[in-house]
Amino acid sequence: MQQKKYTGLIAVGAILLILVIWVFTSYNSLIKNEEKVKLQWSEVQSTYQRRLDLIPSLVNVVKGVSDFEQTTLTKITEARSKALSGMSNDDITAENYQKQKQLQDTLAASANRMIMLIEKYPTLKGTAAYSGLQTQLEGSERRIKVARNDFNKAVADYNRKVRSFPANIVAGLFGFKKKDGFEAAAGTEKSVEIKF
Repeated sequence: MQQKKYTGLIAVGAILLILVIWVFTSYNSLIKNEEKVKLQWSEVQSTYQRRLDLIPSLVNVVKGVSDFEQTTLTKITEARSKALSGMSNDDITAENYQKQKQLQDTLAASANRMIMLIEKYPTLKGTAAYSGLQTQLEGSERRIKVARNDFNKAVADYNRKVRSFPANIVAGLFGFKKKDGFEAAAGTEKSVEIKF
């Protein structure tokens, strides 16, 4: 009788130990995925910042080489200022990144308008400084697209983990919630493009 009781306690203890190990590994896996989302969000922010840093240089080159339309330069400066004020690493929420995406898309559209108007100024198009900035801006747009895609992949991996059984039990116990990624605005099939 004593032997059966002892064997039963060992079996219950082993099951509890396996359950505790499973909870710890599931929790750590969820943390890892959540940190990946945060890392990718920081990368998106970094690529946005790169664009914001290039715009003033581009505007200054344009100002220096031509009698460019002042309203265009004012609009791009205002768009950059708004985009800069919208930068935030605080909350990784769909509302936050949709707001940032709108501000960044407005900035990209303003830069696109400026570049189209530049074609009227052949002297400016041939300037080495302008050409270098143009290439860097094009590279920034590519980086933003890649960073957004990587962020969405990290969010998808995290959400798959949060929603799949049995990890969803641990996610529910510790408050891990589904996250939203970037979504295209209605009617747009591709990101804002800077055309050269």
